[in-house]
Amino acid sequence: MPTNGFLGYPTTFMLDFVVCALALVVPLLVWSLWLVKFRRQYALHKRLQISLGIILFLAVTAFEVDVQMVHGGWENIVAKQQLSPEALAEKISAVRPWLLIHLIFAVTTPLLWIATLVLALRRFASPPVPGKHSWLHKTLGWASAIDITLTSVTGLLFYYVAFMKL
Repeated sequence: MPTNGFLGYPTTFMLDFVVCALALVVPLLVWSLWLVKFRRQYALHKRLQISLGIILFLAVTAFEVDVQMVHGGWENIVAKQQLSPEALAEKISAVRPWLLIHLIFAVTTPLLWIATLVLALRRFASPPVPGKHSWLHKTLGWASAIDITLTSVTGLLFYYVAFMKL
């Protein structure tokens, strides 16, 4: 894997890739929700949600391998900014709360998304149509949508604070 980012900041390729994915996932999710709510295209909604889930799972897995195993943690990526030891310690201390907030949502999102997808695959007919499971699916779906949106927003804020902000 490449060791430098492509967005012009001292990051990594995978970090920049995941930031781009975070920026794209919410509009794709909104489109998927529009398809099901207003166009009643249940099968397309199903395919899009499964695809988003798989793509995000693979991207986040590759990202975590890159950050943890290749770079030895996010602090080492922040250190690519070549700050003085004092400035680096101060920056890491200032950035850590942003990461912790992001992780609250980043950890719960896949759990909600998996529960939503697995239950839908088990309880909806094929091809999918509204049924007894619709109310729970809608509730879990909105919780997942809100959670992934908060994951995206907090992830982008973390990236800004850690790598863009001087």
